[in-house]
Amino acid sequence: MNPFAGPMQIALAEARAAAARGETPVGAVLLDESGRELARDGNRVRELHDPTAHAEILVIRAACAAVGSERLPGSQLWVTLEPCPMCAAAISQARVARLVYAAPDPKGGGVEHGPRVFAQPTCHHRPEIASGIGEREAAELLRNFFAGLR
Repeated sequence: MNPFAGPMQIALAEARAAAARGETPVGAVLLDESGRELARDGNRVRELHDPTAHAEILVIRAACAAVGSERLPGSQLWVTLEPCPMCAAAISQARVARLVYAAPDPKGGGVEHGPRVFAQPTCHHRPEIASGIGEREAAELLRNFFAGLR
C-alpha cells in the first residue's frame, strides 16, 4: 500500500493542481471527526488576488460554511507544507483537532519554525500535530516549482 494513501494523497493532488495554475504548490484537505471530507483546495493567492488565499484558509472557510459553524471540533487538516503563522492562527481559531503536514518550512513556517504559534501562551487551542507524512513528495514538488521560476 502507498505510504501516502488517503488524505495526504488528496492534499498532494491539490498541490499539483495549484502548481499547474502557477500558484505555490500547497494543497490541503479537511476531514470531519468521522473522516468524511469537508473541503479540499490548493493555494489560490494569485488567482484570487488575495494574500490570505492559502490552501489551509480556503479549506477552513469552506468546511465552516459546510457545517454552519466557525468551529470544527474533531476535524483533521492534512496539508503538504508546514502552515505559516497566519494559517496556524486560523487552525487554532477554528479548533481543528489534528494537523498533519508533510514538509517543514524553516523559512515561513509557524508551527515548528518561526513564531511557533501553538507554543505561545496566548494560543487558545493547540491541535495534535503530526509531520513528515508525504514529506519527500511535497518537498520535491516545491523544489521543482521554484527551480522552474529561476
